[in-house]
Amino acid sequence: METLANLESFVRSAESGSFSGAARRLALTPAAVSRNVAMLERNLGVRLFQRSTRRLTLTEAGERFLLGVCGHLEGLQAAISGMAGDGGEPAGLLKVSMSPTLGLGYILPLLPGFLARYPGIRPEWHFENRPVDLIAEGYDAAVGGGFELAPGVVSRVLAPAHIVAVASPAYLEGRVKPLDPAGLAGFDGILMRSARTGRVRHWTMRDAMGAEMPVTLAETVVVNDPAAMCRAALLGLGVALVAVPDALPHLESGDLVRLVPHWYADAGPISLYYASRTLLPAKTRVFVDFVAEAFRRERLAERFAGSLG
Repeated sequence: METLANLESFVRSAESGSFSGAARRLALTPAAVSRNVAMLERNLGVRLFQRSTRRLTLTEAGERFLLGVCGHLEGLQAAISGMAGDGGEPAGLLKVSMSPTLGLGYILPLLPGFLARYPGIRPEWHFENRPVDLIAEGYDAAVGGGFELAPGVVSRVLAPAHIVAVASPAYLEGRVKPLDPAGLAGFDGILMRSARTGRVRHWTMRDAMGAEMPVTLAETVVVNDPAAMCRAALLGLGVALVAVPDALPHLESGDLVRLVPHWYADAGPISLYYASRTLLPAKTRVFVDFVAEAFRRERLAERFAGSLG
């Protein structure tokens, strides 16, 4: 049986991309985190990370293991530390921030069932493409990626945020599909300019074996919203590199096609962010558990994993 220390060292290292980042969150030394992960790998008999001087990268086995343990780890910790919260019936205003596409497509549809179970909760949900300051702005929780973990804020991983290359069947008609990311250079590109930095985002894709290759797309169309990127791809304007959750309904319907399907870029995890587990209000606790359970039930972590093809 693995210890919680080994499992948490693995999960936090995967989230941070480094042993030093995990060590800061766990109040351990990087050497201690590295030892815990090495022990876990030895006990499982598989390598979970590809190690380099710059960054840790999950192996395919590591990715599958992370999907299997990340949600359960939080539950074990909560059970050991005791029920945190006010002990009363969940009620009150629940202020949550979430990205528009993820929120509208995957979180908002949960609201009828959530309110039927917890009628005393009044949702105030904000759909916005920015990492909010939970404590300063008075949010109970946030769903998304790219958040800095301020003191007193913790995260619960829901799924990977993998970036894949997509285009419409009409755009691809008569064109030869590329064999690898380098071949995307010959296509029209639909790119996004960050409202925060003002820069156009470029990606480096990798495959399940850990090989990496930068993607150079022509700046044919530039927008500032992921949903607009998908819409432009649906209109046949070119190739877009978008997060799997944004493209998934169109991929499943056949309106978009995935290119170089064995390659993807890693934008970090999609997580639930909320205040420290200590004295967590019941309304926040049940929201976190409800969303996490829905992601497990719908197998969204696996469906969002571009590494699984």
